[in-house]
Amino acid sequence: MKLSRAEYKEIVRWTERLRPTRQCMKMLKDRFPDHSQSTLLSIFSLEYQKRTKRTIWRHHAPDVVESYYQRYLSEAKAHPSAPVLLELALEVDLSPALMARVILDRFLQDLEGEMPSKTVLNSMLKEPSLIPDLILAQNIQQCTVNDCCYGPLVDCIKHAVGQEHEVLLCDKLKERNLSFLDETQLRAMGYDKTPDIILEVPVAVEGHIIHWIESKASFGDDHSHRNYLNEQFWSYWNRFGPGLVIYWYGFIGELDCQRDRGILLKDCFPTDIVTLCHASQDELPSQEPK
Repeated sequence: MKLSRAEYKEIVRWTERLRPTRQCMKMLKDRFPDHSQSTLLSIFSLEYQKRTKRTIWRHHAPDVVESYYQRYLSEAKAHPSAPVLLELALEVDLSPALMARVILDRFLQDLEGEMPSKTVLNSMLKEPSLIPDLILAQNIQQCTVNDCCYGPLVDCIKHAVGQEHEVLLCDKLKERNLSFLDETQLRAMGYDKTPDIILEVPVAVEGHIIHWIESKASFGDDHSHRNYLNEQFWSYWNRFGPGLVIYWYGFIGELDCQRDRGILLKDCFPTDIVTLCHASQDELPSQEPK
């Protein structure tokens, strides 16, 4: 779904009052029923991550961490079955999963007498049953399950969704009998930085020649698209020629302004593909920048 910048800004303004919980996502969907849950979640996640980057330093100050920890200990002792940590995170506007990391890190410092290793910390966040404190383990799990922007559960979901859409892209190409190389094949050939798909036979989409396709299981906003252009898309263009980026969850329509320079944006697999002349394996673009 392509959104105008005005539509996008309206959604962003409404997300400013929300916290990163699944209940808040229901509120967002109720407010914007014409937009898909996936698009709204992607927009909210991107905006909340920006908010977090601006404010995270406040939550990591030693005196603030200690105040959070002591408050958790006090309230968990008084109300052992209450979601103390989740409520604290929402009150101070910190991602529940990030609050869980802060408190678990502080707990392990007391337990081990030193800073815990990231390996131990991450393993306990992924599997709270490893935490040698039942009440804390329950609170950590509540934070992880209820967070829709951060944490090991979200990371796992994002990875799976990304792979799902790459498979979907390959299936669509096969349905059209288009010959292509995927990222795994390209890396085996020695390419170190590649798009998801290189077309062995170029195609035309809406009058634009396409040599490669990149799949993004996210919404394309100004910030993320600018970073992708600088870190990925222009590099692909330089090595392989013009290409297509599919933002499966939509993008700001005004960002599709590089077509004449060789970057085409779509929010779905194109239906008007025209196959061009055949190219042999030896005619694949060089691995070196032009």
